[in-house]
Amino acid sequence: MAPVTVRPTRIDIAIANEIAEHTNPELEETAEALTWGADEHVLLAVAAAGWLYARMRPAEERRAANHILAVSLVTAMLPHVLKSAFDQVRPDRLTVRGHRRGVPFSGRARDAFPSGHAMHMGALASAAGLLPPARRRLVRGIAVGLSLTRIALLAHWASDVVAGFTLGIVIERMLRPWTLAKRSTEPGKRQARS
Repeated sequence: MAPVTVRPTRIDIAIANEIAEHTNPELEETAEALTWGADEHVLLAVAAAGWLYARMRPAEERRAANHILAVSLVTAMLPHVLKSAFDQVRPDRLTVRGHRRGVPFSGRARDAFPSGHAMHMGALASAAGLLPPARRRLVRGIAVGLSLTRIALLAHWASDVVAGFTLGIVIERMLRPWTLAKRSTEPGKRQARS
C-alpha cells in the first residue's frame, strides 16, 4: 500500500455515479477504443517514429522532435512513480450498476491517482502551443476529449484527470528551456551536427 491515500471529492463521486447510472455498452466500448490514443505505449511509439523522421529535417524540426520525445518519456515514467506514492481506488471498482451498463475494469485497482493518460494529453495540449492556431486548437480539443474518456470509463475520478492534465502541462513547460533551446555557436566555429 502506498504511503499517501487520496480520497475522491463529493463532485468526483457525483460524476462517477451519474456515469454509472446513464452509460451504456456502446458508449463504454467507444470510450475504451478512443482511450488508446492517450496510452503511453502508443504515444512513445509515435514520438520515437517522429524523432527518427526528424533526424533528416531542419534543425528547428529536430529540436521539436527532441522536445516531444523527452516530454513523452517523462510523462510515461512519472505516473508510475506517483502511483507508487499515492493510493486511490479507481471508481470502476466501486460500482456494480456501472458494470451492468458496460463499464470495464481498468488497470490496477488502487492506481487511480493521477491519470497517466491525462498527463500525456496535458503535455500534448501544452506542446500544441508551438503550432499554428488552427492546428493548436485541433490538438488541444483531441487532448481534452481523450482525457475525458478516462472519466467516462470510470478508470479515474474527474479530479485525477484534472491533476494528471495539469501535471502534463507543467512538465512540458519545464522541459521547454532545455529541449527547445537553440544551440549557440562561437563566432568562427561551425556548429556540430546533431
